[in-house]
Amino acid sequence: MFEEILQNVAAKAPLVHCITNYVTVNDCANILLACGGSPIMADDENEVEEITSICNALVLNIGTLNTRTIESMRRAGLRANALGHPVVFDPVGAGASALRTGTAQSLLRDVRFCVVRGNSSEIRTLARGAGTTRGVDADAADAATEQTLDDAVLFVKTFSRQTGAVVAMTGAIDLVGDAETCYIIRNGCPEMGKITGTGCMLTAVTAAWCAANPDHPLDAAAAAVAAMGLCGELAHARAQAAGGGTGTLRMALIDAMSRLDAETLNRGIRIESR
Repeated sequence: MFEEILQNVAAKAPLVHCITNYVTVNDCANILLACGGSPIMADDENEVEEITSICNALVLNIGTLNTRTIESMRRAGLRANALGHPVVFDPVGAGASALRTGTAQSLLRDVRFCVVRGNSSEIRTLARGAGTTRGVDADAADAATEQTLDDAVLFVKTFSRQTGAVVAMTGAIDLVGDAETCYIIRNGCPEMGKITGTGCMLTAVTAAWCAANPDHPLDAAAAAVAAMGLCGELAHARAQAAGGGTGTLRMALIDAMSRLDAETLNRGIRIESR
């Protein structure tokens, strides 16, 4: 289903500028290399526009937000917009504090995003202007479930129409949609939530795959989400077989992404569209 997406990533090896979470920056760099891209991390406001200019995509992640990098994110985002580069936004912890919520809303107003990727509470906070989270984790009440799936799909499509961005709302059931179509993805495993940074890594992969497929941001984002979930499943199986725990899972996840091919992805993804 996503053969061309993967082929374009391999052929173009997109360079991704990440202004991202200090907790997960190394994992983001490694998953970018594993998925076929290349990372560069720069967040000083005196160089972000220049760095963004030489890259193919930009990630803005507010996981370790501070006042010094807010202006850096804005400048880099506007420069990427001017160049026509895809910008992927990860509003980590939106709803947990006034600074995070306000910054996320401000960036959403100022920067044109290709994809907004977050958990259900973060995405709903952006849509409502306020919300609650469990730190940087989603509130269970906001999650998409089989019982609430129709409403969640409608919400994703509506929010995409309002923002002009593909919306990737991830959780036990992942939803990736634009104003017309929403992919429902059921890959992944609960153990992925036991290691830090799987969401941040997914955001980085999404940016690389959108950069390599600029005319198909919805399919590129859906492919990234499905691939990350599938790699989590493969990593968990490998960790269990090795008698390992969460540390083994983290390394096996990067390994699985580095070895992923179209045949494995097509065979393993569980996806439908509405």
